[in-house]
Amino acid sequence: MIMECLQRKKEPVLGFDVDLFSFDDALQYVHSHLKENKGMQIVTINPEMITLGKKDNDFARILNGADLIIPDGVGVKIALKIKGVNQENIPGIEFSKKLISLCELDGYSVGFLGAKEEVVQKAAQNLRAEFSNLNITYIRNGYFSSEEESIILQEIKAISPRVLFVALGAPKQEFLISKLKKEMPETIFIGVGGSFDVWSGMVKRAPLVWQKMGFEWLYRTIKEPARFKRIFPALPLFLVRVIMESLHEKLG
Repeated sequence: MIMECLQRKKEPVLGFDVDLFSFDDALQYVHSHLKENKGMQIVTINPEMITLGKKDNDFARILNGADLIIPDGVGVKIALKIKGVNQENIPGIEFSKKLISLCELDGYSVGFLGAKEEVVQKAAQNLRAEFSNLNITYIRNGYFSSEEESIILQEIKAISPRVLFVALGAPKQEFLISKLKKEMPETIFIGVGGSFDVWSGMVKRAPLVWQKMGFEWLYRTIKEPARFKRIFPALPLFLVRVIMESLHEKLG
C-alpha cells in the first residue's frame, strides 16, 4: 500500500516536528488518506506558528499532534538547513491548490470556511471556473461568534465535505480544526491562512521570481508594511534560537 511506502520522517525545529516529504510525496501521502477514507489534520507550519507554540501549550499540542506538518516558508527551510537537513519549501497555498485539483480529478467533495463573505464566495467562484468538475458542498465566511461556533460545527458535520479548507489564520484555524477532527475522523482538514484572499483575486501573490527565491514573505511585507511588526524581530530571533539549539545538540 502507498502509505506503507511513504513513512513519515520528521525533524524537530525548536521542539516542533516538521515532515521531510517532498512536495509530491506530501501530496501522495494525503492522497493515500483520501483513497483509504482516512481523515487527517494538515498544518502548514511557519516560524510565527512555532514562536506562538512556544508560548501556548495548547497550541503546541495541536501542532505536534497533526498528521502532516509541512514546512511553509523560507524561515523553516533555513532552520532545517542550519540543522543540516536539506528540505524543500512547500508553500501552503500551492499545496492546497494541488489538493483541490486532486479532489476534482477523483470526485472528492470540498468545503471552504473562512475570510469575509465576498472573499470566500469569489474564491469558490474562481475555483469552480478553474476546476469545472469541482464539487464544493460547503461555503461559509469566517466571521462568527463563539456562541455560533457550535452551530457551525454541527453544520459542517452534517454536510461532511471530504476535505475542508479553513482560512481563519493561526492559531484560530488550528484550534477549530482540532475540534472538528474529533467529530469528523474521516475528513481531511488543512489551515490555509490568507489563501482565499489570493484565490478570490483580491490579493496578488509575489511575482514568480520572488517566490522561487524564497522571498515572498519580504514582498508581502513591502506591500503590507503592517506585517513588519509580525516579521521583525520575530524571524531573526527564531533563527538565532535555531542556531543555539543546533550548537547545543552538537556539543551534547
